[in-house]
Order: sequence, then structure tokens, then C-alpha cells
Amino acid sequence: MASSDGAGRSLRADAQANHDRLLEVAAKAFAEDGADASLKAIAKEAGVGIGTLYRRFPTREILVEATYRSESARLCASAGDLLRHMPAVDALRVWMERFLGYLATKRGMAESLRAVLTNDDDLRLKTRGMLIDALGLLLRESEEQGTVRGGLDPADVVMALGGIALIAGDQDQRDLAGRLLDLLMAGLTAGSVQ
Repeated sequence: MASSDGAGRSLRADAQANHDRLLEVAAKAFAEDGADASLKAIAKEAGVGIGTLYRRFPTREILVEATYRSESARLCASAGDLLRHMPAVDALRVWMERFLGYLATKRGMAESLRAVLTNDDDLRLKTRGMLIDALGLLLRESEEQGTVRGGLDPADVVMALGGIALIAGDQDQRDLAGRLLDLLMAGLTAGSVQ
């Protein structure tokens, strides 16, 4: 995902790699340590100096928003990638696991992210639409392959995934989250043609 500097110019390849790596590391740090994750630790883990982090992301809130945008886009794009490499029902299950990871990152940034989304309702609605579209693609492909039942509303499935994340969203609850995803998948596949 190409980025630009403040003047709208494209970043050099090395600067783009630093940008992408910072966002990747920030997502992991926010998921593990919350919004108070150390920016120095993020820069160090990304292999850049703290000055590079601050040049790209002058405030914590800007880093949180960029991480949210990046993780949202990455998750949504992964639906098509997964479909190219595995049967649709398997792609659906893997995507749902990734969605839970995405929600863990989002939860870690909750306080800072709340301020960003309160000030930018369009971003919240656009992101929700992108997520529903990505899940809708996976459900349609699975339905066409006869592996999930027809007529499923992707917005309903997103809500079910959100419920799983509320119940079993912590890292130490991976087994429970997996079992709950299995139950959800059983409900989605019940009555499919298979």
C-alpha cells in the first residue's frame, strides 16, 4: 500500500518499507500492550530510529489512525488473496481468525481510536462497509461452491464475530476462540449442498 509524504509525493522504496514495517510492528504492539505501547520499542522493533517514527507519525494518534487504516485494508484485501489459494470455505475460516486478530489490535488502540473515529464518522462507516464487503465475497464464493448455506447476511456474521471477540478476544483464550469459530462455521455450513 503506497503512501505519500505530507506534500502528496510518493515515498521512496526504502521509506515505504520503513513506513509499512512501522505499521506492522505498531499493530502487534497495540494488540499486545494497548494504546500505551512504547513508541521507542515500536521504532526499535521496526529497525528504525525514533526520529523516523516521528517524521512519519508526529503523534501517537496519527500512528493509531494509520495503523487502523492499514490493518483494515490488509484484512479486507486478504479475502481475495485467500480465495486464490484455497477453497472458499477454508478461506472463510482463515479470514475469520484474522478478523479476530484485527479486533484484538483495534481493542488495544481503543482509547486513541475512539477519538479518531468520533471525529471521522466517514472512516468508521467506510471501514465497516469494507469489512462487510470482504466477508460478503467469502460467503458468496462459499455459497457458490456449495459449502455454506445460502442467504447469509455478512453484516450478521460480522456481528457474530464481534461477539466471539468480546467473549474470547484475549491472547490466552485462543483455544476458546477457535472452538467458538468452529461453532459459527457449523452454523454457516448447516444445510449447505456439499
